[in-house]
Amino acid sequence: MSPNPLEAILHPESIAIAGASETGDGGRFILSLVKLGFKGKIYPVHPKYQEVLGFKCYPSVRDIPGNVDFVISSIPAAQVLNLLDDCAVKGVKCIHFFTARLAETGRQDAIELEKEMLIKARAAGIRIIGPNCMGVYHPAWGLAWNPGMSNVPGPMGLISQSGALAFELIETAGARGMHYSKGISYGNAVDFNECDYLEYFAQDDETKLVVMYIEGVRDGKRFLDILQRTTAKKPVIILKGGRGKSGTRATASHTASLAGSAEVWKTAMKQTGAVTVSDIEELIDVAAAFYFLPPANGTHVGVAGGGGGGSVLAADLCEEAGLEVIPLPVEIREELKKQGNPVWDWISNPADFSILPGGAGTDTIAKMMASHPDIDLNIVFIVPRGSRGPLTVESLITQFPFDDMKIKPLFAILYDRSSGEKDPTGRITGIFNDFKNRLTEKHIPVYPNITRAANAAAKMVNYYRHRT
Repeated sequence: MSPNPLEAILHPESIAIAGASETGDGGRFILSLVKLGFKGKIYPVHPKYQEVLGFKCYPSVRDIPGNVDFVISSIPAAQVLNLLDDCAVKGVKCIHFFTARLAETGRQDAIELEKEMLIKARAAGIRIIGPNCMGVYHPAWGLAWNPGMSNVPGPMGLISQSGALAFELIETAGARGMHYSKGISYGNAVDFNECDYLEYFAQDDETKLVVMYIEGVRDGKRFLDILQRTTAKKPVIILKGGRGKSGTRATASHTASLAGSAEVWKTAMKQTGAVTVSDIEELIDVAAAFYFLPPANGTHVGVAGGGGGGSVLAADLCEEAGLEVIPLPVEIREELKKQGNPVWDWISNPADFSILPGGAGTDTIAKMMASHPDIDLNIVFIVPRGSRGPLTVESLITQFPFDDMKIKPLFAILYDRSSGEKDPTGRITGIFNDFKNRLTEKHIPVYPNITRAANAAAKMVNYYRHRT
């Protein structure tokens, strides 16, 4: 099998930035390469400058003395054909066109120009990413489009038709302790499109999970075929833009895409085994389940730590998400009885912490649930017990020994305390943030409420059941 053409393109040894400057978008691309530690050659290109950001600047790509593998275009649309001619002379493999105001404008002259770009590129053997996109994020290789992007690699691949959403997905995932193998913002997709990128990630050993934002597909049959083959090996989570009438109109002016029928899309996704989500928050929630947890093939959930009406709602919300809140297994009741628990015959699933003496025993019940064969996954509410001393990160770790609960996929509920209404100094918020980071280090996904945790759990379970 011949290597995927994107493999070499995503590992360039030299990059030229056309339209480079000290302060503009071209300069931002240079700063990003420097900040993330790109080890190859960096060649700024601009006819007005001798030097940009400490690098020698060249009048055109053809004037660069060394080989040029990859070009980032930050020039006006009117100049792109000349750039393609220069790149053809240098034997450039790929051009990322940050350049916009092309087919997405709907103007006929811009549409024709984009077509002519592709014709020239194909004649010269040059591949195109974009136009109208942010391009490539490859932290292990030092490639990024913003200097503030993380240089920590991870097992998640990103395919996004929108550059702004790509950046948001990278930032939001990073805040939850998740990192990317590679990410691609591809815009108008005049050459490489979502099919090509998905096909690449399907065979990429560095990528165990793929997340996508797409507005439309260029080749529906090919896309569905690749998607089905990919989901047989690794999860693919898709956020679709343009699901409604107004969204469909917006996609045309954003990336020149045709969104298609929402019902047809929904049916097709179900058949392929892809995991669909409705917004960025849900995408990150579901991704966290796949990113941190082992597979879960059953729907039986054990819930520990809720209280009073919250326990009732927890049961309802889990069932509404598609999970089964089974009765507490008799073996667990008998073990609680042996341990002298005075409410052993009262405790159920969800395990209501408010009926436990002094709030004690939630961790014990959670460990029992995790080890019981009839329970497939667990959700644990983190509700500190103040009677055991002052609240610290260490006290939380003592109260919730999660290492003993990780026999099965485990979802933690840690309520958001960012409002600070009862925490004027921010001390409690800081403790909970530190504890959240400790859980992330232990590969335990953390959610602010039961609704989001149950939804993520159900979508993860459904994926693995479909795959088997």
